[in-house]
Amino acid sequence: MLAVARQGNVVHVRLDRPDARNALSPGLIAALTAWAREAGNTRDIAAAVLSGAGPAFCAGADIGWMREARTLDEAANQADAERLADMFEALARVPFPLVGRAHGAALGGGAGLLAVCDHVVAGPDLSVGFSEVRLGLLPAVIAPWVARRIGWSACRSLFLTARRLDAHEARRLGLVHDVAGPDGLDAAVGRVLDELRQGAPSAQRAVKSLLSALEAGRHDARQLTTTAIARQRVSAEGQEGLAAFLEKRRPAWTGDS
Repeated sequence: MLAVARQGNVVHVRLDRPDARNALSPGLIAALTAWAREAGNTRDIAAAVLSGAGPAFCAGADIGWMREARTLDEAANQADAERLADMFEALARVPFPLVGRAHGAALGGGAGLLAVCDHVVAGPDLSVGFSEVRLGLLPAVIAPWVARRIGWSACRSLFLTARRLDAHEARRLGLVHDVAGPDGLDAAVGRVLDELRQGAPSAQRAVKSLLSALEAGRHDARQLTTTAIARQRVSAEGQEGLAAFLEKRRPAWTGDS
């Protein structure tokens, strides 16, 4: 259900249910959650790319899973939804940059996956939708993550009408950051990875931690931000970055390229 391959310090994580358009099933949800939690403890990963095999990125909920949900009582459905929430939380907490490579359909939970990525590159064929109300449901678990990306006003309109977004509309709203050009989706993702390689990994991890805490409103912003920059300035990569700037050379983490 999940194919994971490492190339240097970049991990490629591919939803691997192409016959089901990579729809989210209990097994796939468990696999993504386990990967995200395990990867969070790995210090030498610089970035990860999340993609989908076959014609779609992720077409939402698996039909079999939806059929099973009809047979569950409210308590069992609550536990089921909490496992889905755990997956999004685990992916959002991955400490290194998570790049989404999106093509075809990204519906419901698939759109939620885009919302927890740090940077999303879309193919020109991307179609994003929140069709839950047309099934008598609502996009509840993904709502906090999507709202952080596109705002409450856009969520009200899209969640209620279930209108589809193309790649350029998704980019305008902020759910997508880049739309691939004629040279293709992989080339566009490669450019993002090249840009990420120019940054210090420890600084990027610190950025993610800082922004997550600020978004959640868990700490005093003044104390949080001043502590974060002070800690990074005295870190090994902070010291190296400042020295490289003053000495007009490349910092050590960028290598020779």
